[in-house]
Amino acid sequence: MVRLTSQPRPRAAVDLTAIAEAGSQEAGGVPAELLGDYLPAALDAARTGRRLTSTELSGYGYSGERAAAAGVALRGLVDLFLSATWRLWRELPFPETAGAPADLRAAGLGVLRAADDAVAAAAEGFERAQLSIARRDEAERLEFVDELLSGRGAVSDLLVRGERLGLRLAGPHQVAVAGYPAGTSAAWPLGTGIDRLVAEAAAPAPALTVTRGGRLVVVTGVTDGDEAARVPAALVRALTRGQPGPARPGSRPGRVAVGRPYPGPAGVRRSYDEAGDAFEVAERLGLPDLVVDAADLLIYQVLLRDRAAIADLVGAVLTPLARARGGAQPLLATLREYFASGGVAAGAARRLHLSVRAVTYRLARVKALTGHDPGDPDQGLALRVAVIGAQMLDWPAVPLETG
Repeated sequence: MVRLTSQPRPRAAVDLTAIAEAGSQEAGGVPAELLGDYLPAALDAARTGRRLTSTELSGYGYSGERAAAAGVALRGLVDLFLSATWRLWRELPFPETAGAPADLRAAGLGVLRAADDAVAAAAEGFERAQLSIARRDEAERLEFVDELLSGRGAVSDLLVRGERLGLRLAGPHQVAVAGYPAGTSAAWPLGTGIDRLVAEAAAPAPALTVTRGGRLVVVTGVTDGDEAARVPAALVRALTRGQPGPARPGSRPGRVAVGRPYPGPAGVRRSYDEAGDAFEVAERLGLPDLVVDAADLLIYQVLLRDRAAIADLVGAVLTPLARARGGAQPLLATLREYFASGGVAAGAARRLHLSVRAVTYRLARVKALTGHDPGDPDQGLALRVAVIGAQMLDWPAVPLETG
């Protein structure tokens, strides 16, 4: 900070080029040409007290845009303007006849207002350009991920573009899919910190985060093998911390499903498909886990791959339950809790908040209607698989599609 203790020394002329170059050096090498015509305008403002014109301010805004495109930090750009300003003030050629307090005050106000307006315009241009760059980068990321996960892109092209985004697709990668909390959507902002949060969790492996199909999709390189635990945990923290409003009783902040790691672009697609299938299975089955691993749900994914067969099984085994008073849903719920309790009626009763007698009555109705005894190992297996199939197909809410 410069203290004005006396009138500046008189000068016959001011070397604006030298001032600009000195300001550039002090700002760490930020190009002096980014000042544009700022120094002559500030010099004139000091002499006349005028404000910078809209044309001049527009030019400094363009300087901010150029700085952002060239990778110059905003702090460096501001430093360039301020360093040039105080150097200009030091060299102002006041005539010896100038009245000290009033003239210095007027000149100081002119320079300070010029600096303030110019820096504000340059910063605004910088931020405008950064936003444009961010949108362009996001569009490029979305296009790349869409082609990668849909299988439309050529392998060689995907490898090159992935390299630019930090992903060496020739090595193993895995995909995590995160669903937003109930009652929110992809339009609900998690904040710009989500990329940084995921990057820190994945480090030293690279990571790429986008929103696709209403869900967060994270492609992560595999280095130490622990990324599959760290990245989903980071996503759950982000979903939990950002959930708007108080959590509703029984609600969850979101769910994350992780595919297994595979090499190459085709491997990324396979991991993505696994993660998506695991997510759907977990949602259908109402699993309580916030993080699910595709490797742990393979048996359910096998069932989903042959929807016709599982629909036939549900139709053959469970449709008679629809004839029960109250429909099939109460009996299905009893079967689910009975199997989840290891075939113990008392455990199912506690889960359902019913008496043991009510549960045993319902199990008897299931046997009478379907001909399958839930307590028999062989017949109970068919019932259990059919109940799982009904959950995945959302039957009876959704009619079965059978051949």
